[in-house]
Amino acid sequence: MSLGDQIARNLPYLRRYARALTGSQATGDAFVRATLEAALADSELKESLEGGRVPLYRAFNKVWSSAYMEVPEAVGDNTHENAAQDRLKSVTPLNRQALLLTTLEDFSSDQAGEIMDMSAEDIERLAQEAVSEIDRELSTSVLIIEDEPLISMQLEDLVTSLGHEVCGTAATRTQAQEVVAQKTPGLVLADIQLADGSSGLDAVDDILAISSVPVIFITAYPERLLTGDRPEPTYLVTKPFQEQTVRAAISQALFFGSSRPLG
Repeated sequence: MSLGDQIARNLPYLRRYARALTGSQATGDAFVRATLEAALADSELKESLEGGRVPLYRAFNKVWSSAYMEVPEAVGDNTHENAAQDRLKSVTPLNRQALLLTTLEDFSSDQAGEIMDMSAEDIERLAQEAVSEIDRELSTSVLIIEDEPLISMQLEDLVTSLGHEVCGTAATRTQAQEVVAQKTPGLVLADIQLADGSSGLDAVDDILAISSVPVIFITAYPERLLTGDRPEPTYLVTKPFQEQTVRAAISQALFFGSSRPLG
């Protein structure tokens, strides 16, 4: 495969990374163009790009780092993507790079380290710092709709350990309505089968009729939500659950400020 074909194959992914990093398609594309222009002007750099995706990102990273621009205000009508960009603005530049390279771009810590001229250990530390920065910015109130007391307590402990406030717990749809009448939550964790035979789905519908908040379903009956008869939830955790799975779902749902995936 020619060098031109290699770059062309990887270019869409580099543009995606550049857009996420800078917060703007126009700005991201400008940095990508600058990278390609630098490669054309430097035969050694151009030759290094024969190595595939990692050296291409490494070349881009050098160009971006030499002329770093802060993420601008989000523009356009894609509110979901704009929410993600708002979150990224809270993350310092090096941490943002490490996070995006190891998540959005799916590089290993070793590969991201090669791109950023750092050790794998430093990349892992920076990415974790990025997650912590985001978590600090996203502290919110959480409603737990769960009829099993032990599980409800487990979720309360998990939520508070992440720095969030539990605005209420509910074992029935009616109790959920009572909590929301006092305070609208910023996140909902909901079971499907509730104590009095009522449905967590109906309880969530009540809440979404008032305010658009991210929802994570935690249930032993995932098949009830995976029928195709209604919009299926993005965040669906099956009982018995691993706490790390719930933590990851909470961080992602709050990061995007929505229950929809970033398309």
